Amino acid sequence: QVQLQESGPGLVKPSQTLSLTCTVSGGSITTNNHYWSWIRQAPGKGLEWMGAIGYSGSTYYSPSLKSRTAISRDTSKNQFTLQLSSVTPEDTGVYHCAGGPGAVARYDYWGQGTQVTVSS
Repeated sequence: QVQLQESGPGLVKPSQTLSLTCTVSGGSITTNNHYWSWIRQAPGKGLEWMGAIGYSGSTYYSPSLKSRTAISRDTSKNQFTLQLSSVTPEDTGVYHCAGGPGAVARYDYWGQGTQVTVSS
């Protein structure tokens, strides 16, 4: 059973960089044809896909966030990380990591989500 767990600071100041880590257990992030995403939900809004990293290390980003987003991985720790730069209060929300086989947009596995608030 694959499980995902997000970790990182719950409060970030405006203009700083938000950094979150997703730890995967019960499976490997290098499993063939698997993709691992970051998805967020702002208060009162729907889910927004931010980007993903594939089993081979290839990265994929939402066009609207590409200039501020970087996703990387540490295969030795079975983790992948989100960095979102120049944050504003509009980046406040619940951040989820998710993943699955076959396609970037397939999410068989979800983390419980972590609240991030951008405020001075």
